[in-house]
Amino acid sequence: MFYWLIDLSNTVPGLSGLHGILNVFRYITFRTGGAMVTGALFVFLFGPWIIDHLRLRQGKGQPIRTDGPQSHLSKKGTPTMGGLMILSGLVVSTVLWANPVNPYVWIVLAVTLGFGFVGFYDDYLKVTKQSHSGFAGRIRLLLEGVIALAACYALVRLGREPFSTSLVIPFFKDVALNLGWFFAVFGAFIIVGAGNAVNLTDGLDGLAIVPVMIAAASFGMISYLAGNAVFSDYLQINYVAGTGELAVLCGAVLGAGLGFLWFNAPPASIFMGDTGSLALGGMLGSIAVAVKHEIVLAVIGGLFVLEAVSVIVQVTSFKLTGKRIFKMAPIHHHFEQLGWTEPQIVIRFWIISVMLALAGLSTLKLR
Repeated sequence: MFYWLIDLSNTVPGLSGLHGILNVFRYITFRTGGAMVTGALFVFLFGPWIIDHLRLRQGKGQPIRTDGPQSHLSKKGTPTMGGLMILSGLVVSTVLWANPVNPYVWIVLAVTLGFGFVGFYDDYLKVTKQSHSGFAGRIRLLLEGVIALAACYALVRLGREPFSTSLVIPFFKDVALNLGWFFAVFGAFIIVGAGNAVNLTDGLDGLAIVPVMIAAASFGMISYLAGNAVFSDYLQINYVAGTGELAVLCGAVLGAGLGFLWFNAPPASIFMGDTGSLALGGMLGSIAVAVKHEIVLAVIGGLFVLEAVSVIVQVTSFKLTGKRIFKMAPIHHHFEQLGWTEPQIVIRFWIISVMLALAGLSTLKLR
C-alpha cells in the first residue's frame, strides 16, 4: 500500500511537495527494512494476546510424544499454532510494504498461506483429538502438491520461455537444463519437499525459526540481485524481472520471525506447529523456484535437508533390515539421546545454518 504513495504524490496536488520524500518508497531496500520492522512490531504487540487466546482455546496444548525424549514431557500444556503469529505479521507487513501489482509476491504469498492452512488443520486435529496424528499423510501431501503445482504453473507462465522451464546449474554461467513443462512438477517437488523438511526440523524450542530466518535473509538478497538487471549481469546470474520484490516478503519473515523467537526462546511460551513450519518451508521453496535457485536452496537450507534425509534413512533402514541408523529421528533427537542438551543442539544447528548460508551465497560469484 505504501508503494502507492509514489503515485499519489504525482497526482494529488496537495502531496506534490512531498514527492521527493515519498520517492523513498520506490526503493526495495527501504521497503524491505520497513517490512522487517513492521513484522517484528506486529508480533511483539499482538503476540501475548494470540498466545493467551490459543492457550484458552486449546486447553491441554500440543500433545507430547511419550516415546520421545523424556525431557520434552515438561513442555506439556504449551499451546501450538504459533505459526499464526508469524503469518499474521508476514501478511500485514507484505501488504503494507510490497508492490501490490507484483505477481511474484502474490504467488509466493498464496503458497505460504495455502501451506499454512494445511498445517493449521493438521494442528487443529492434533489438539482436538490430543493425538500425534493429524489427517492422513497422503491427503496432506496431495493438497500441498496441488497448491505447489498451481504456483509453479503460474511461475512458468509468468517467465520467459525457455528459461522459465529450465533448471539452472550453480557455478556455471550458461548451463541450464530445459525440462519443458516437467519443470512445473519438479518445482512442485521442491516446494513440497521444503515445506515438509522445515516441518521435520521444528522439534526443539527455537530450532526451526532461526534457520528459516537465515535462509529468508539469504534468499532476500538473492531475490534482490536476480531481480536487478545490473547486479545480475555483474554476477552473471540469470535475471528474472520482478523477483526483486520478493526481498520485501523475506524482510517481513525476518521481522515476524524475530518477534516469534522472543516467545519461542527456551522455555517456549508457544510452539510454531505445522501451521508455521509448513508455511515457511513452502515459502522458501516457492521463492527458490521463482528466482531459479532451486539447487542453491538445498545448500542454504542444508540443515532442513539433513533433517529430512535422517528420517528417510531411518524409516528405510528399519523397514529393510529391522535396524535403526540413528537412536531417534529426526537427527536432532539423535543428539538428544547422545546427551546433548537442548540449547547445545539448537545453537550448534544455528551455527551450521549460518555456514551453509554463506556457502550458498558464495555460488553467486563462483561462476
